[in-house]
Order: sequence, then structure tokens, then C-alpha cells
Amino acid sequence: MAKKTHRRQYLRNRRKVSIRKKLRGSTERPRMSVFRSNKHIYAQIVDDDTGATLVAASTQSSELSGSEGSDHNVEAAKAVGTLIASKAKAAKITKVVFDRNGFLYHGRIKALADAARAGGLDF
Repeated sequence: MAKKTHRRQYLRNRRKVSIRKKLRGSTERPRMSVFRSNKHIYAQIVDDDTGATLVAASTQSSELSGSEGSDHNVEAAKAVGTLIASKAKAAKITKVVFDRNGFLYHGRIKALADAARAGGLDF
């Protein structure tokens, strides 16, 4: 079992490096990076020119702590996508580059991206 987990991490890191070669966030169009663990999902908007995180949201955010349901399902990912979009609007960010961070664009990652688009982010 440990070998299978190690192999998955290895393949994800290879995809991640390949993606990051092509993607770069700037001040005009920062990068929205998504990380998915077994229990939680995290999203942050990063300006790669300065190396600063501009906006962040996750299932562990205080804004979502009182929400119903589980932290590790598609509904929670949609809530995080909506939250990151509203925080980005407050920070006057409308255009981002989406970085799926080596994860397949399916399930929770896709739900977060669709909710962020519906919330007003353009990518």
C-alpha cells in the first residue's frame, strides 16, 4: 500500500512541475492555486512576482466553520470556490490563472473552479 501512495505522490509532483513551467501569476493576473487533501480543500491567489499570497480560503476558514455537511465533499469545494471569489472581488481581483497543482480537473477541483467562475473570477 505504501508503494502505491508513494507512486501517486510522485506522479502528481511530476504533473505539478510540468504545469508550473507553463503557468506564472503576475500582478495583473495572479495565480489561483488549489490543494486537495483527504479531508480539506484549500485555494489561494498568489502574485508570483512578489511571492505574496493575496487571498486565501479553505474548508478550515472561519467563514465556513459553521456550514453544514462534510469538509471533504463537492459541496464544501463549491463553498470554498464561492468564498475565494468573494474575497478576490473585495481585493479587486477579477482575472486569475488557474493552477490545479497536479490534481486532475475532476470532482472537487472542478467544483471549486466552477463555483469561483460563477462568483465572478475570470480564468
